[in-house]
Amino acid sequence: MAFLISLPSVVYGQVTFDPVRPRDTNRMEGRRTETVYAGTPYWVASYSASRLTTAEAALFDAFNMDANDGGYIAGYDVHRPRPIAHQGSTPLSGVKAGGGAFNGDAVLQSITDANTIVVSGLPAGFKLAPGDYVEVRKSTFVRSLHRISQAATASAAGVVTLKIRFGLNTQVFTLPCTVHFEKPACIMEMDAGSFSLVKTWPNYTGQFTTTELFFS
Repeated sequence: MAFLISLPSVVYGQVTFDPVRPRDTNRMEGRRTETVYAGTPYWVASYSASRLTTAEAALFDAFNMDANDGGYIAGYDVHRPRPIAHQGSTPLSGVKAGGGAFNGDAVLQSITDANTIVVSGLPAGFKLAPGDYVEVRKSTFVRSLHRISQAATASAAGVVTLKIRFGLNTQVFTLPCTVHFEKPACIMEMDAGSFSLVKTWPNYTGQFTTTELFFS
């Protein structure tokens, strides 16, 4: 049975977290080039942490066991766990424009098109910048992670219109959905054979790579 696991809670020195857009480019005679985009874009990531303590290395060992026993990973960019305007070591907090505590969770109010969504349930004046991450979640294992392509600020009512890439799959992600700005994640699987934990006294180095999985 599928179960969700979290990334080991350590300081990561080197991380890559990027989308892949499948394409095939054909270069022909006469300086002609044709490019065909096919399939759904997906995320890939690599995580590396060095100077781990023995206790932190144990977290990596436990994580590896779970990942190899069918655990799926809530993968996110650990160097950008929240919007850049709110970056820091503390999780998102505050008060929603309509009242109630804000912890980074919001509501997908409407879908204008695949690249434009309207989000509500934010604090008034909540700022978002190009490159910030936003997660649209249908259920625990059905998530879609995007980067914001244009700066935006929530209205006095806590509503904001966001331009995103790549496009949201509007056949899978229909209302109602939630939206997340604190550790926005997608569902990933650790790549086979990518895990490494070099145990050199007194510190250790752990690393692994992951690739997004799709559920619907």
